[in-house]
Amino acid sequence: MFEKIGRSLNEAGGYEVFIVGHQSKNPPRETDSLHFFPLKKFGRLSFGRFIAALSIFKIVYKVKPKVFIVNTHELLIVGIANRIFFGTKIIYDIQENYWRNILQTNAFPKTLRPLLASWVRLKEKLTSPLFHWNFLAEKGYEKELGFVGKKYTVIENKVMIPEWFQRKTDPTKTRLLFSGTLAESTGVFEAIQLAKNLHNMEPTIELLIIGFCALPQILKDIKLAIQDCFFITLLGGDSLIPHAQIMEAIATSDFGLVAYRFSPHIENSIPTKLYEYLGCKLPILLQDHRPWVEMGKLYSASVTLNFSNPDCNSVLHQMKNSTFYPTPPTDVMWAAEEVKLLEIVKKMI
Repeated sequence: MFEKIGRSLNEAGGYEVFIVGHQSKNPPRETDSLHFFPLKKFGRLSFGRFIAALSIFKIVYKVKPKVFIVNTHELLIVGIANRIFFGTKIIYDIQENYWRNILQTNAFPKTLRPLLASWVRLKEKLTSPLFHWNFLAEKGYEKELGFVGKKYTVIENKVMIPEWFQRKTDPTKTRLLFSGTLAESTGVFEAIQLAKNLHNMEPTIELLIIGFCALPQILKDIKLAIQDCFFITLLGGDSLIPHAQIMEAIATSDFGLVAYRFSPHIENSIPTKLYEYLGCKLPILLQDHRPWVEMGKLYSASVTLNFSNPDCNSVLHQMKNSTFYPTPPTDVMWAAEEVKLLEIVKKMI
C-alpha cells in the first residue's frame, strides 16, 4: 500500500498522500506530501477490528480526499459513505478474491466461513455500482470477479527493488528462504520438512523463515516443528516484518521457496514473492503449478518439485548443477504497473 501505490503517487508530484494502516516498526519519514495514520493493533476476530473501520471513517472525514483507494472489503461501506456525503471518487483495490480465500483456507473457524464469505461477496456486489473504478491485483480475477464489470484495470503486485539492493550470499552456506505469510495454505510446514530432509543430505543447508503468522496456534505449531533444528531460524511470527527486512533476507539467500498447497483459491494467482524472487534473480524451489512453472522457465529461474512428496535427491542435484538466470527477468517490475496506476488516478482528479 505504501511502497508501491503510496510511494508512486507521492513521487509523481502534485498529490498529497494519506496512508492508513498497521503500525510499522520502522515507519517511513513523513513529508509535506506524505502522511501516515497508524492503527491500533487488533485481532483477526475482535471488536477492535470493527472499531478500526470507524477510526478510518473519522480520518477520511477529516482529510476529505478527492480520491479514496479502498484496499480491503472491510472499508467498502466507509468508501460508499464518503462518496455519498462528500462526493469522493472511490477506487476498490482488490488484492484478493476474498470469497474464495475465506471459504478455502483456515483463516477463520470452519463454521463461520460460509457466512463470512457470503457477507463479503454480498457487500462487494451491492457496492460495486457505486465505485468509480477497480484495481485487480491478478489477471485471473478478470474471470473470477464478474461484479466489477468493465470498470477495472489489472495492476499486479510486481516488485519494486530498492536502490541499495545487492545479492551478498555466504559461500560456506546454502540458505533457503521462506518469506511472507506464515500459514498452512502457504506451505510453511512443507518448507520446514523439505529443509530438514535436504539438511540431512547436505549439512550446509539452512532455512530462514521470515514473515507474519495471523493464527496463534499455527505459530505454536511452527515453533514446535523447528524447536530442535539449529539450522532453521524464525524471524517475525507474531509481529509484522518491515518489507526492507524481507528484501535483506532475499539478498543474503541462495534459494527462495514458493511452496503453496494447491487450492482453487490460488489457481489464478501469482504470489507476490514469486515476483520478488524473480526480480532479485533469486533461484527458486517452486511448487509444481503450471502457470508458476511457466514463469520460472522463461528465465531458467527455478527447480520444480511437489512439496508434498519431493524427490530430495533430484532437488539437491538440480540446486547444485543448474545455471540460473542466464536471461534477466523483464516482466516482473513495478514500473509498468505504476504507469497504469498514475493514468487512472489522473483521470479521477
